[in-house]
Amino acid sequence: MLLVKILIVKLGSIGDVIHTLPSLVAIRRKFQEARISWVVEKKASEILHGNRLLDDLIIINTAGIRRLKDFSSLRSIFELCKIKPDVALDFQGLLKSALVAKLSGAERRYGFSKNALREPESRFLLTDLVEIPNGKIHVIRKNLLLAEKALGVSVPEVFEFPIETDSSHQKEAEEIISKVGENFAILNPAGGWKTKLWDAENFGALADRLWEELGLKSVVTTAKDESFLAQRVLQNSKSRMIMLANPSLKGFYELVKRASIYVGGDTGPTHLAIAANTPVVGIFGPTEWWRNGSFRSEDICVERTDINCRTNCHRRVCNNWICMDISVDRVFDAVKRRLKVASRKIT
Repeated sequence: MLLVKILIVKLGSIGDVIHTLPSLVAIRRKFQEARISWVVEKKASEILHGNRLLDDLIIINTAGIRRLKDFSSLRSIFELCKIKPDVALDFQGLLKSALVAKLSGAERRYGFSKNALREPESRFLLTDLVEIPNGKIHVIRKNLLLAEKALGVSVPEVFEFPIETDSSHQKEAEEIISKVGENFAILNPAGGWKTKLWDAENFGALADRLWEELGLKSVVTTAKDESFLAQRVLQNSKSRMIMLANPSLKGFYELVKRASIYVGGDTGPTHLAIAANTPVVGIFGPTEWWRNGSFRSEDICVERTDINCRTNCHRRVCNNWICMDISVDRVFDAVKRRLKVASRKIT
């Protein structure tokens, strides 16, 4: 089958988009002359802006489509139809993503088989289902297996994350570094779901340990609507060797490249830090490190292995929320071990 127009459907979140970038690289490597389009929701689209491997970036509001009232979303569907993709790959596994693939007009619509779908009923909108082996498999590799079985691409040993930045993003990072100095840690107390959050008070105590024992100042990064978490971190730090920052996603990407270490939960900035090849310590509770966390063996996850409620949890609300009850000592010990492996100079 000669493919000339390929549609990637990965609507969000930020982490989900990052986890699909290695598949984009593999597809472009095999189909160098193809027209490759990606449909994404606005909140996660910044990561893809300016990507040289894409011919089209289509931003869509799926809620608007469901209400049939958002004309910009309807225009996005018209854009898809004008492209007339030969094949669509639904990396999301949801009803809304399968619907977008269907509305695109692609004759072949690939997605995961029932056992690997987040919303199994979405399979009825697809034409081809790809079986994924049982067991622990990282979501990046899962996505690559879909691309491999659908399009015959080669699954790489080394994952690449094409994220285009410009001088404005570099300037964001430089302005922060000029104030905090070259040796710094990034702490991210946010997490989207409440159940993913490690207490901001703990982050404040961790910042004190980083300064007192390692000489590292901390940059606490959050989105603007999560600034209250950063303020709580600062309020609970005795040393106050902390700088609060709200960089753009790509500004954060440039900043985290320069960090000595990053500490955070299962959230978009953590996945950006991993993509940037920065030493990472993850703090995971209701989600799985082996699936969503770092694929690098040297990165460290601090998690509860002494409780039996974390398997396939994914709860956003929990009446017995103990999985994030993790001591500062454990996280700080992981930071020291990760820095030792990284062998980065700290003065």
